[in-house]
Amino acid sequence: MAAFVKELATRPSRRGGNVVVLDSGAGLANATLQQRLVPVRLFYDYLIEEGLRESNPVGRGRYTPVRKFGGHQRGLVPRLTKLPWIPSEQQWLDLLDVAREEPVRNRVMLALAYDAALRREELCSLRTDDLDPAHRTLRIRAETTKTRRERVVPYSAATGVLLSGYLTHRATISRARGPLFLSESRRNYGQPLTLWTWSKVIRRVGLAADLPRFSTHTTRHLCLTDLARMGWELHAIASFAGHRSTESTLTYIHLSGRDLAEKLNRGMQQIHSWRVDMLTRAARASEAVAE
Repeated sequence: MAAFVKELATRPSRRGGNVVVLDSGAGLANATLQQRLVPVRLFYDYLIEEGLRESNPVGRGRYTPVRKFGGHQRGLVPRLTKLPWIPSEQQWLDLLDVAREEPVRNRVMLALAYDAALRREELCSLRTDDLDPAHRTLRIRAETTKTRRERVVPYSAATGVLLSGYLTHRATISRARGPLFLSESRRNYGQPLTLWTWSKVIRRVGLAADLPRFSTHTTRHLCLTDLARMGWELHAIASFAGHRSTESTLTYIHLSGRDLAEKLNRGMQQIHSWRVDMLTRAARASEAVAE
């Protein structure tokens, strides 16, 4: 098992240079390492049930408060939980400079991905009848979402202008109703844009802006973090994002630092007031002694 875990931790990714983030330091993310160990753990559980083994060598990372029962049992691979990466203001501006040179389809897709905090599949699966230009909203169908829950999300007026321009351009490719975003390559002209094509577009734009960590999910992270920075309530962000549980939404609250900043400001105000009060008392005491 030790040799297997070591091999997982050093195994190069099959995607090679297309890897965006190397959480494991080798090409397999920490979550991927955990997934590789699950079937092995279940197999040993089966052997124990069949009476062929007495113990499972793949630890679950459980904690037992009573020391005599084993205390803390560490997993073979430590479970890491990291905050999602988002670009700084300058990095975002650099990305937009590169995006301005992209075709109108790519620009409107990037705008919608941020504006409506869309996942890659939700964005690429949009259809013409999902649009409501009168109210500037999108219908995200349940079958395209991660949680299988339909929702309606708004988009900004600026994105609406881009979308209007794209719809005019789309009419030169196909006037048929159906998938909103169409391929313009010679090989798949007029066919629905695939997830992989959009990933390649984002990868190319990110590299051109010197942001190799930029991915199709970065715009969603950035939008939800910005909503948290603006003071949106937790349940409102969860509803907008289509999260089944607010536990997922808490990530963006933490990433924004909103709550921590508010607590810091309140705490610093109290400390500042206390220090000023103490200085004032000291000054008054000095004046009294002088008199």
